[in-house]
Amino acid sequence: MFVLVGAAAALLLQSVLGTVFFAVTVAYLLWPIRRGLVARGLSHRAASGVATLGAFLMAVLVFVPLAVVVYLRFESFVALIGLLPAELHLDVFGFQYAVTLEALTSVVVDVVERSARRAAAAAPVLVLKATLFVFLVYSLLSYGEDAQQAVTALVPPGYHDAAAALNRRTRETLFAIYVLQAATALGTFVLAVPVFFALGYDSVVTLATVSAVLQFVPVVGPSVLLAGLAAYHVAVGELLRAVLVFFVGGLVIALLPDVLIRPRLARETADIPGSLYFVGFFGGVLTLGPIGVVAGPLVVGLFVESAALLSSELHPADRGSAAGGVSEPDGNDGDDATEDDHDTVDGEDTGDGDDREDGEDTGDGDDREDGENTDDHDTVDSDRF
Repeated sequence: MFVLVGAAAALLLQSVLGTVFFAVTVAYLLWPIRRGLVARGLSHRAASGVATLGAFLMAVLVFVPLAVVVYLRFESFVALIGLLPAELHLDVFGFQYAVTLEALTSVVVDVVERSARRAAAAAPVLVLKATLFVFLVYSLLSYGEDAQQAVTALVPPGYHDAAAALNRRTRETLFAIYVLQAATALGTFVLAVPVFFALGYDSVVTLATVSAVLQFVPVVGPSVLLAGLAAYHVAVGELLRAVLVFFVGGLVIALLPDVLIRPRLARETADIPGSLYFVGFFGGVLTLGPIGVVAGPLVVGLFVESAALLSSELHPADRGSAAGGVSEPDGNDGDDATEDDHDTVDGEDTGDGDDREDGEDTGDGDDREDGENTDDHDTVDSDRF
């Protein structure tokens, strides 16, 4: 019944499943922050609100550099457009094509208008999804304990350790994914600066900043900037420069950070082999689109952890091999009785005329049984031995 209800809910809410998924992943990352704020004296609601607000501001700050660059360099961009020739002649395989700037402008304007109409039509949906995202993150942080208890109740008692291991792996993998995204953007900036400088551009820092910010845009990335630069060079007749920007820039700026930085840091931060992370990242992007940036590596991480748990369950000897090498201390351990001028046989201690068996101690003509002591010279509690 639970599975059927869950499947029905997923079918009805399929349009917002991506939003719900991202909200859950962000709440996973913010949970330690919320717990730390509660430990400092804030209430659960206040701590959840502060953590949610901080995450929202961080997401906005990511795109602030792009907005600043567009604002400061808008006049330069317009000036570059003015340098385009009125008519462009292209020779391809012996065929000549003539493209006028007016025709190209009309095409660009038409594309921009259609994109603007689509954005305006999708704006209400985007606002609703953003609102849902914020409320979901806040709710998950506010009632995290209840959600955890509800999920744990569905797990059989014998598999609580496995569930805890998967939960730990999920948290580590999500943290690595989002940290890797920021590290990849920083690496893109570092790689883009010398490339744009070598290609002879004046606004090196500006182009490198735009490339780094576009690294946060799934699927597209810095490729859209490089394609635009290549198209501009083709329009002004600089074919060699266009080829260099598109291929060299695409290799170093767009592809190299994803091939080198992501897998290497994934192995260091999330304990995921670089090849598996590479498969999860690109496989998730190609299969699920933008949501695959997070879902792909997460599935790979959970698969690795599940394989480790299954291996430890099928081969318990390997799991306890480390414990098997621990040597016992010299002499008798805590479970053995200490011999001091006595002979111990089968739990009976006889010595100095005393007989003790099964908790009974007789000596000096006195009898003691079941913890009773009839002589001031007899011991009261055998635990002190």
